[in-house]
Amino acid sequence: MSEKKILIVDFDLKSLDSLEKLFERCRIKIIKATDGVSGYEKFKSEKPDLVILEAMLPKLHGFDLTLKIFRETKGRVPVVIITGVYKGPQYKNEALRAFGASDYFEKPFDSNKLVDSVLSLISEEEDIEEDLPTPDSVIKNLTQMIKDDSFFRKKEKPTGREK
Repeated sequence: MSEKKILIVDFDLKSLDSLEKLFERCRIKIIKATDGVSGYEKFKSEKPDLVILEAMLPKLHGFDLTLKIFRETKGRVPVVIITGVYKGPQYKNEALRAFGASDYFEKPFDSNKLVDSVLSLISEEEDIEEDLPTPDSVIKNLTQMIKDDSFFRKKEKPTGREK
């Protein structure tokens, strides 16, 4: 896995530091911000592979920041929300469905589950990029199929009389 960057946005400096320490052993570059506006500015300038943010942020609410990132990247940059305020399935469902969050954790959260989720989301993004064919290769393959006439040729259905 190439070096990845995670942006962590949280107004609470203790939470910010503890989240940073969680990912130290993963060899991931950590970028930090303490409010939604500076978080968005760092998102634009640093282009992280994933964002972890507190839902309750000053200057720009975490849900609004999540939606902004989701729309601008068309969902390509995963956002993981962590909150100590918005507890319950209705908030989680809203964050995942309406705002485009990739995962949602309530404080106190299981550190191992958070790390596993983040690493999975980062590696899924890498796997997708590696597995997709290039547009040129798709066009080349389709062109060859059309030239060979195999694109339009119908396969004959067995009649059951062949032996």
